[in-house]
Amino acid sequence: MRIAVCPGSFDPVTNGHLDIVTRASRLFDKVIVAVSVNAEKKAGFTLEERVELVRRCTARLPNLEVDVMDILLADYVRQRGACAIVKGLRAVSDFEYEFQMAMANKKLYKEAETLFLTTSHQNMYLSSSLVKQIAGFGGDISGFVPPEIVDTVMDKFYRAYL
Repeated sequence: MRIAVCPGSFDPVTNGHLDIVTRASRLFDKVIVAVSVNAEKKAGFTLEERVELVRRCTARLPNLEVDVMDILLADYVRQRGACAIVKGLRAVSDFEYEFQMAMANKKLYKEAETLFLTTSHQNMYLSSSLVKQIAGFGGDISGFVPPEIVDTVMDKFYRAYL
């Protein structure tokens, strides 16, 4: 069985994230969405909330599992028996950082390959930070996040401050 890991903070999950994991699910027998803590980012949702949001948005994908990752990515991939790490790229600016991470992961675990999927053109500008900013001002985020979580994101970032 060919298993891939799609890691990320998913704070919150966006249509761009969903696009990448959906496409990865067509390439691999099993895809694990590994929701992680990013110490460099201030999370808007707890780890448990982010896992639940991803589960809601991916429930229709039978070969996808959502899990928490609280160790090094290379170690997680090894423990889960995965052969690939799938990352999404929005722009050339993402590549330098992601390439560096791919090389480090290869050094730590030679058995895993990193695959880059370019985002669909509709999502090239999209980021979780942008979604939080728009939601914080009460903007319409329905084109940026899956419909299953629009109200939850708005409740967290806008309605909570009314």
